Amino acid sequence: MPDGSATAHLYRPKLATILQEGYGGRQFRADALAGLTVAIVALPLSMAIAVASGVSPERGLYTSIVGSAGLRALSLSWWRPRWRNSASRAFWSRC
Repeated sequence: MPDGSATAHLYRPKLATILQEGYGGRQFRADALAGLTVAIVALPLSMAIAVASGVSPERGLYTSIVGSAGLRALSLSWWRPRWRNSASRAFWSRC
């Protein structure tokens, strides 16, 4: 029976990997600016979708915050496909 060591790296949290490789102040500033930009766009959008769905804007905020925190906690960046062709490379480079 396989022990799972061949695929263990796929399930390691990205935060652990980044901290082990080294993470500097310059990278933190860039990440903070990117996070702020996403928040400026995503939070009003989530409120608008909640209102359009017939619930209060607070529900949209809760959903977007919990959803994004869950994705970051799980760090699902490993699922991205390998670059098979130029079309998929162009698509995924914009995500």
